[in-house]
Amino acid sequence: MAPYESDDSARAAEADDRLAGRRKAARYVVPVAVVGVAAATIGLVPALADSGDPDLPKVTAQQLIEKIAQSDVQRLSGTVKISTDLGLPDLGGLESGLLSGAAGGHDGSSADPQSKLLELASGTHTLRVAADGPDRGKVSLLDNAAEYSVIHNGKDVWGYDSKSNEVFHSASAESGHAGEGAKGKASRDVPATPKDFADEVLKSVDDTTSVTVDGTAHVAGRDAYKLVIKPRQSGTTVGAISIAVDAKTGLPLKFTLTPASGGAAVVDAGFTQVDFSRPAASTFAFTPPKGAKVTEGDDAKGVKGGEPKGGAPKDFEKALPKGHEGTADGLGGSKTIGEGWNAILVLDTGGEGVPSGTSGSTGNRDVDGFLNSLGDHVKGKFGSGTVFSTRLVNALITDDGTVYAGAVTKAALVKAADAAQ
Repeated sequence: MAPYESDDSARAAEADDRLAGRRKAARYVVPVAVVGVAAATIGLVPALADSGDPDLPKVTAQQLIEKIAQSDVQRLSGTVKISTDLGLPDLGGLESGLLSGAAGGHDGSSADPQSKLLELASGTHTLRVAADGPDRGKVSLLDNAAEYSVIHNGKDVWGYDSKSNEVFHSASAESGHAGEGAKGKASRDVPATPKDFADEVLKSVDDTTSVTVDGTAHVAGRDAYKLVIKPRQSGTTVGAISIAVDAKTGLPLKFTLTPASGGAAVVDAGFTQVDFSRPAASTFAFTPPKGAKVTEGDDAKGVKGGEPKGGAPKDFEKALPKGHEGTADGLGGSKTIGEGWNAILVLDTGGEGVPSGTSGSTGNRDVDGFLNSLGDHVKGKFGSGTVFSTRLVNALITDDGTVYAGAVTKAALVKAADAAQ
């Protein structure tokens, strides 16, 4: 009996060791899984097969891109979760205000869509979306007990901020583009759904880009293909972009942009729930609540016909490759140099840059703190200047006021400024 008892004891000890190993490994399951997914996304390791992934007919990358292009979803409702991590310092909301000002948002109403939806540029947010054709759409930004909505119903575009009880209204569908159906944007200048982001990226696919199909996935209860887009060029801050495409409708259900530097996604936007039936007509009905402050588009400061005066880089498209040289839309006297993912926007402001080697001053302590926290003083053949960095877009402002900006590294900006001499 002794040998059997010895074998049983050995087996028991071995089982205990395995159990202890599992317990120890369990502590690392989540971080290892996250690292594995991130690595697979940027093509460092092959994607692991998941028995839960749907078994779908094989498609090529070109076929999947064509499927997205041919998608004609006009009706839907659902919930979108969007997380954005540009690496901006937390200044208690000041950064959102700065982005709003840079985008040329309307001044005078907290309900203005052009500035309000720029809150999506940082943090994690939940959106409720609905669309019924090109003339009816609604996007609601949920924030604790408050809610902000943009409603496009026929010729009317409404923005409503429940927190401040303010309403923004424009009688021109061109002023806000709250809907444009599932094919359009929640706002002309601010991507809000996976399709918005995907459309901007797919415009830029060219010979500088690798596009592959990387298996399948379940997203919001739907079967989807995974399209992976990666730059072939070095020097860009973009690592890879993953788009989950609904197998039946071709609608992008999830969009993830991972930076070349690694870590968390810069942008991760995806449906958590989606329904392709027609939303109730009441979804798009809106009447200003009693006592609400209503601002008409033409009444906003610096606005005519619902459009801000002047121009500035306003949406995600500005951070993505153009593949050509020319004049950038909305920026007088600007041009784009380079190609593909290494494209750099060059703008001569005609003014002075941030003095190199100094803290710089705008007269606002908070703004100065924000800018200086991003600034990195550099020198080159062009002289000296300051590079302001995020995890995706970097900008060099030379002392003579020339701006070089793009989804490229600091070294690429300095090289471009030197080459311009």
